[in-house]
This record gives sequence, structure tokens and C-alpha cells, in this order.
Amino acid sequence: MTTTLRPVGPERREADGTRARTYTVCVNSRPVGGVELGTDRRYGPTVGRINALAIDAPDRGRGRGTVAALAAEEVLRQWGCTRVETAVPAAADHALRMAAALGYTERNRTMRLELDGSPSGARHPLPAGSTLRPLRDDEYDEWRAHEREGFIASLTSRGVPHEQALAHEAGAYAYALPDGPATPGTELLVLEHEGTVVGHLWLRTTDPGWVFSVEVLAEQRGHGHGRTLMLAAADRTRHAGARTLQLNVFAGNTPALTLYESLGFRPIDHHFHKPLL
Repeated sequence: MTTTLRPVGPERREADGTRARTYTVCVNSRPVGGVELGTDRRYGPTVGRINALAIDAPDRGRGRGTVAALAAEEVLRQWGCTRVETAVPAAADHALRMAAALGYTERNRTMRLELDGSPSGARHPLPAGSTLRPLRDDEYDEWRAHEREGFIASLTSRGVPHEQALAHEAGAYAYALPDGPATPGTELLVLEHEGTVVGHLWLRTTDPGWVFSVEVLAEQRGHGHGRTLMLAAADRTRHAGARTLQLNVFAGNTPALTLYESLGFRPIDHHFHKPLL
């Protein structure tokens, strides 16, 4: 039996330069599913995305999805892509196994915490000697430069070319922090313990709440300050009326994953990449 991808309509070109196209997955010309392909607006035209891949229920379990994914990769190669990215829902066990079997590497995952209780409920008290305050205007530039450097380094250390990492960083911060500290729904916070700065928190409190960045200074780790910051994030987001709190964590960051899981965060999406050789 022959599995092929049949285009559904013309290729779509977006104003930002990205391209996209929908395909029907066919076995001997019989439709059995669909694939949505595109290029990644964060990284440019040389990075493709499998935005969706689904096989109809009666045809699952026969390798159709694996062959369709390989065919999708070949289409992206013909587009000039050198890397493919995709996101897989955490509940899609078969798709997660397929991604691993096809040589995809997890770069990061999205996790979510369900915020139970009333916005007016009690907050977790800070540990003795700890205080949480807003980031001062005179601290912002240094904090922003540190965030930028760390974000780019995290991407390049996981295989993203430097120029693509720069573009991703610029787009991500333009989206999440368009007005700097004055961005609505944003809190930039500093945790001090006994008068010493020990960590920072960048939080969006509008629903869904989002922890964009949480960091404890290297020399201050191992004392529970990360848990203090994350409990504060949950409290402040809940107090603002949000029902969920989400974050992204890089794969391999075991201490962070362990902390988030202990606080009740659960994965909702796994983000994978693979070079197209």
C-alpha cells in the first residue's frame, strides 16, 4: 500500500512571510487523515512545522501516522527547511512514542497549574526574613539584559542557530513585554532574603497566568527560594482572578521540573525538533 500527501487547495502565504499548506493523507488514493504544514514565524523560512497530523480512527495502529510524518518532512525539505518543529499534547501517548521513534528531540514542555479557590483567599506567607518587592526602574535594564542573554543561551545550547535564537528572543519579548515594566497584567518582582537579592520573577497575572521567567541567583540556590517565588506566582495570579497558571520549562532542567511537579503543575504540550538532513 502507498501512503501519499495530497494538497488541499493552494499554498498560503502570510503577510509575515510564513507559508502554510494543508494535505490529505491518502492510502492508495483513499483519504485516511490530514496534515497541516507551515514555516515557523519565530525562526524564519528554513524552519518548518508540522502544525497538525491526524489519522482517522479506523486507520490508526497501522503505521499511517509514521509514514505521513516522514512524507511531511520531505515536503519541508523541498521548501528548503533544514529543521522541523512540532508540538505534541501530553495526553497523546502514541504521538509521543512516534516522535521519539522518528528521532525528534524534546526542547521544552508547557506545564499548567489549576488554580483552585477564591481570588480573595489567603496567600502563602513568605518565609521569615524574606520580602518580595517590585523591580525598580534603575534595575530594569540590567535585569532585561540578563534575561536576554540567558534566553538566547538556552536556545543555542539546544541546537538553535544563533541568528534564529536572536530572532526568537526579539519576537518573544516584543509579544510578552511590549511596554516594558508598564505592560498591563505584568509583575516584575524581586525576592530578597535578609536584605540580599536572591531571585527574580516575571509574571503575567491575566488569565491564563504565565510565569515567563523565574530565577534564583546561582549562589542562593538550594535554600527554597525557587519554591517561595513559585508560590508567590500562584498566589498573585489567583488573586488577580486567573484560573490557571502556565509556564515553559526546558527539557533536561531536572531541578525545575521536580519543583513544578511538586507544586501541582502538569505537562500539557511537549515541543520537539529534528534536523532535516
